[in-house]
Amino acid sequence: MTHTPIILMAPSAPPGHESTAPAWTGLMPLLILMVLMFLLFRSSSKKQKEHEKMIGSVDTGDEVITTGGILGTVTNRKDKTLIIRIADNVKIEVLRSAIQSVTKSGGKAS
Repeated sequence: MTHTPIILMAPSAPPGHESTAPAWTGLMPLLILMVLMFLLFRSSSKKQKEHEKMIGSVDTGDEVITTGGILGTVTNRKDKTLIIRIADNVKIEVLRSAIQSVTKSGGKAS
């Protein structure tokens, strides 16, 4: 007795009846993946540009929160860093890229 794999026992299409699906349907998953990747990179790029704009607009007197959770007030600006007062007579220097959010001295958060 021979054992025939189950896949070979499945009915096949009658002769002369090929698949009626258009040829482009095989590319549909690839197209969907490309659209999703485009949207992902676009939103990521948009958030990065907004963050860079926020960091560029930091001014003396603004209240900031760093990515490490430190709250303070900007007392001095340098090219790549900010001097932040976190308590009376306590100042630290942090990279501009470490700023998570800014509250302008007028009270508007960004």
